Amino acid sequence: MLLKKHLDNFLKGESGLRVFFPLCGKAVEMKWFADLGHSVIGVEISELGIREFFMEQNLSYSEEPITELPGAKVFKSSSGNISLYCCSIFDLPRANIGKFDRIWDRGALVAVNPSDRGRYTDIMLSLLRKGFLYLVSIFSYDPTKFEGPPFYVPDSEVQTLFGTKCNIHCLEKVDAIEKRKNAGTDYFFEKLYLLTER
Repeated sequence: MLLKKHLDNFLKGESGLRVFFPLCGKAVEMKWFADLGHSVIGVEISELGIREFFMEQNLSYSEEPITELPGAKVFKSSSGNISLYCCSIFDLPRANIGKFDRIWDRGALVAVNPSDRGRYTDIMLSLLRKGFLYLVSIFSYDPTKFEGPPFYVPDSEVQTLFGTKCNIHCLEKVDAIEKRKNAGTDYFFEKLYLLTER
């Protein structure tokens, strides 16, 4: 897995970081980061996904309503270092969640409707502290043969979305066709970008 390979690059040996997981689902990496002593905050629209994460990771948790957002909840691990907001990323009460040292975006940018990408990126950039590192994974394939999701994000668009605020480094490109054999496309690559403060 690409994150494991580049973890040292991402964490830089720092401790007590605040790490944000947009559209987190039940990503196991949230538990890894928490176990390393970092604070993890995620947002996920599916309450079922959040509950399954805590069950599968064998973590006890509490839930409370988010007062500013009727119907939304936040689920917190009993240890206090994982908080998962159950709401749309676009409704996230940003004032509540503060700023982050790291963002791990695997499967979020590529899941957002292409017409919402600008709005999504604005939210992500607004959540970053000085000195941040932002890892984003995108997929590259022939968009005439497969429509997504995961949606195709060309390199030029990564530049357009993030280039004004971030330096963009492509850390790795790996063949991921195995994951998408049925997509009908001849090639399918996963690319991992590291975004740093300009």
